[in-house]
Amino acid sequence: MSTSITAAFIGDYSADVHQVFQREGSALRPTVFSKDNVVGSTAYFEKLGTGTATTKSRHGEITPMNATHTQPSCTLADFYAGDWVDSLDELKTNINVKAAYAKAGAYALGRKVDDQITAVLNSTTQTGVTFAVTSYALIKRALLSMTAALDANSVPNDGQRFGALTPMAWAQAETVTAFSSADYVGSNGLPFTTGAPGFRKYRSWNGVNWCVHSGLPGVGTNAAKCYVWHKYSVGYAAAKYAGNIATNGMVGADITWHGDRAAHFVNHSMSGAACMIDDTGVIEATLDDTAAIAAS
Repeated sequence: MSTSITAAFIGDYSADVHQVFQREGSALRPTVFSKDNVVGSTAYFEKLGTGTATTKSRHGEITPMNATHTQPSCTLADFYAGDWVDSLDELKTNINVKAAYAKAGAYALGRKVDDQITAVLNSTTQTGVTFAVTSYALIKRALLSMTAALDANSVPNDGQRFGALTPMAWAQAETVTAFSSADYVGSNGLPFTTGAPGFRKYRSWNGVNWCVHSGLPGVGTNAAKCYVWHKYSVGYAAAKYAGNIATNGMVGADITWHGDRAAHFVNHSMSGAACMIDDTGVIEATLDDTAAIAAS
């Protein structure tokens, strides 16, 4: 056989598509108060203030509490994630391009929901916590200070408190025995057997459902943000997408043929917004995400 036969060799390409590693949709939407199927451009959440109990004389009138009614609102914003798929290009590849683009679009919109929610968390006016990471003791103090701030604001410890840490903040927290030991978190939360919680999974510790989130403000910088909050402190409003072939609530998906372009357009769209309902239920912590993991 000729020594140039290698020029005729062919390659075998995988028909599977690897999506670049990414957050696969919204991790935070289940952790806030959601209002679905909104009709209109603005959604309102009902908020009732506190009341005060009073005494009265015998046969006297009861003093009304006059609890204040307010309506925090969200103005919905529209978002799109789409790509063209040329019909002749599809003949030149053995992958399902339309399916891959459809999945990528859905992921992109889910991450946009988290961006909207973290922007609201970042707007809290409550006194922040300095998350020092130079020792185990200071890391533990920061975690406890975050939950103590919720307690000080009379935020209910009812199983609906959530916390989000950057990947590095989570690694710092794992150095704290109280956060990682089965004596405190249960055997299903051991860090070196299960690792950090996966997508929409949480570790319950000190009354908070903790998760790791790679999209928090300032992640990877010396001014990274972490948060603890109550579910009903933040609202997310989503409009239902008319004619949604994906039957996925707020996210609309369609693949349409455009003869003038000889291509399909794979599109996803949604309309939604987040807003603060009760600022006292959101506590922010700032840390140096570039610092080395504490050694003692």
